[in-house]
Amino acid sequence: MSRTHIRLRSPAPSPRPPAGPLPTELVLSFEDDALPRIVYWGEGLADADERTDGLPDDGLAVVGRAQVMAGGLESAERPTLVPTQAEGWTGTPMLSVHRGGTEVYPSFTVSSVRSSASTCTVEAEDPEVGLGLRIRISIDQCGLVHEEARLTNNGDDDIDVHRLWLSLPLPADAVDLWTHTGHHMRERSAQRHPLVDGLFAKETWVGRPDFDATTLIIAGESGFGFEKGAVRAVHLAWSGNSTHFALRTPYTPGLVGAGELLHAGEVLLGPGQSYTTPGLVASWGEGVNAAAARYHDHLRSLHPRLDDAPRPLTVNTWEAFYFDHDVERMQRLARIGARIGAERFVLDDGWFAGRRDDTRALGDWTVDPRTWPGGLRPLSDLVHSLGMEFGLWVEPEMISPDSDLARSRPDWVLRPAPGRLPLPGRHQQVLDLANPSAWRHVFNALSALVEDEGVDYLKWDHNRFVTEAVSPTTGRPAVHGQTLALYRLIDSLKERHPGIEIESCASGGGRIDLGILARTDRVWASDCTDPLERVDIQRGTSLLVPPEMIGAHIAQSPSHMTGRATLLSTRAAVALTAHLGIEWNLLDADEDDLDALGRWADLYKEIRGPGRRVVHADSADPSVRVDGFIDPDGRRSVWRFAALSSSQHYPYAPIRLPGLRRGAHYRIRPLGGPGLYEQAMSPMARTRLEWWNEEGAVVPGTVLSRWGLRPPHLLPGSAVLIEVVEAP
Repeated sequence: MSRTHIRLRSPAPSPRPPAGPLPTELVLSFEDDALPRIVYWGEGLADADERTDGLPDDGLAVVGRAQVMAGGLESAERPTLVPTQAEGWTGTPMLSVHRGGTEVYPSFTVSSVRSSASTCTVEAEDPEVGLGLRIRISIDQCGLVHEEARLTNNGDDDIDVHRLWLSLPLPADAVDLWTHTGHHMRERSAQRHPLVDGLFAKETWVGRPDFDATTLIIAGESGFGFEKGAVRAVHLAWSGNSTHFALRTPYTPGLVGAGELLHAGEVLLGPGQSYTTPGLVASWGEGVNAAAARYHDHLRSLHPRLDDAPRPLTVNTWEAFYFDHDVERMQRLARIGARIGAERFVLDDGWFAGRRDDTRALGDWTVDPRTWPGGLRPLSDLVHSLGMEFGLWVEPEMISPDSDLARSRPDWVLRPAPGRLPLPGRHQQVLDLANPSAWRHVFNALSALVEDEGVDYLKWDHNRFVTEAVSPTTGRPAVHGQTLALYRLIDSLKERHPGIEIESCASGGGRIDLGILARTDRVWASDCTDPLERVDIQRGTSLLVPPEMIGAHIAQSPSHMTGRATLLSTRAAVALTAHLGIEWNLLDADEDDLDALGRWADLYKEIRGPGRRVVHADSADPSVRVDGFIDPDGRRSVWRFAALSSSQHYPYAPIRLPGLRRGAHYRIRPLGGPGLYEQAMSPMARTRLEWWNEEGAVVPGTVLSRWGLRPPHLLPGSAVLIEVVEAP
């Protein structure tokens, strides 16, 4: 038996150094002409050569394949890149293909291997069943592992692809899992559970990742957290139906992976046609913070504009006026927004013809002449004259049955049968974007709006589950084609209108994934603007998305979503550390509130910047959250201390600020001065803090990161921001 290894390493860093302190390495083991196995991935191996191919057998051979007897089968102890029953795989099938309604069982033979320092492409085939398989695995300069596969029909008959999932192996001590669950206004809520024998999967079948989707599936050592414990994480870069899974059998170590979920007939390949999987993107690190940082740097590399221009402070009209649009009031709101420092003004739902509530007019993307007799140009011109960008809400993938478009083109609506529409959601249905005529209609309508109305920014919403989705054009399930059509639509709009920015908003945070984020510039993390809910929602979102791409708005109190009253300082402390906006009817705000908002706007502009490293602190106290945002050079950081509820400690126990330089000293003080947070202080607290003043105090970084400092004793349901600057 011949064996060889191919080592892949992350390339030399770009001008921005990778977030992880160590390079990533992955080792593929090839035996004879079988598909390769991953025998190692993670921290770069100390003895790695500059060359990565053609390495002879060495100590890595001992972690290669072993043979065990499993129910009479000679089973592979470590699965290949796409394990099949032909190699003894007895777990959940990773590949399922039907030809003529019958399952096909391939046995792939490698026909070619091409590799470079950071990429390996493997071509394999099974001529007996007429299938070809290409797998590409690579490591980017941020240390992320990318895996993608393409399946080709080399036979004479059509094949139906049911499944092609990708995975990476786990070390034996990866015994805990961390995923997310949630619902509208409580997205990305963390849940922990053990990795045991069997399959654990988080699936979404509603045409988008949705609220319940897991941001990442993370496997790690027992008790791992944000700061500690070796972890490995996987994400699927796909905005349609998907699964993230962890799997272990009695015969194999664990696997962690992801893949697209397909309905029968959704991907039907004729002779010579191919199906390419969405990309699996995997990270690793000591603690979840380190794994998440690689995703942040990856997204920043895709969006150089994040470095080129500060993220503009946004005023959004939704919670100010909802559907009650009026030109004069919108103009007044824009003027007040500019006065307090806003840099972008977004006109939300309700601007187009016939739209007075959420029951009608989606698809009729023309300006309502009754409300806007001069079109939107008078407002957008005013906004531009005030030094702001002009943004507009759209929901291009959806259609209202009560709309001119639906009445004229009912054949453009996804439906399970000719005479039946799917169950409505928010009084709307879904356009068949894979239909070229429907796609062109939407593209032309959006393009005309951008050109005619002076639009700089699109808030792109998606408020309906895509269920019972069958295309009248093809007669087959449509989510796969719908997702690809969406990507083409956004890509084409950005090509036609260079400089346009787009926000992914799907009932709030229902579509946040690397597929959509490769094309959009911001996400709306949740429709819930209550800051106490937002702390954990934004934490969960930040495991994938850097803070400058997470929309977070200061809203009115009491919250329109929860009815809870919170202090302005608390709402600001939660929103300032992301991409700040204001969701408030400022026409009703008094001068004190406007002055305070102006001061918070100034602070946001002072602390915002590209490349901040996000550090979530582990805490034994479930009532508190400590989150840090560290500048790229490490010299300055802003920390948020949130007291979500009362604690068993009185006053609150010391909090640690991990990630600071151990040999440095830092000046710590309340960001903006203690006066901003006076109302948040408990009147019963008697502890006087020497650092809680304008001057602050100088403390060793080791003390702050390893031992901690006493925080101010806040009223439950409050938050403050702490500035930490390296002292000379």
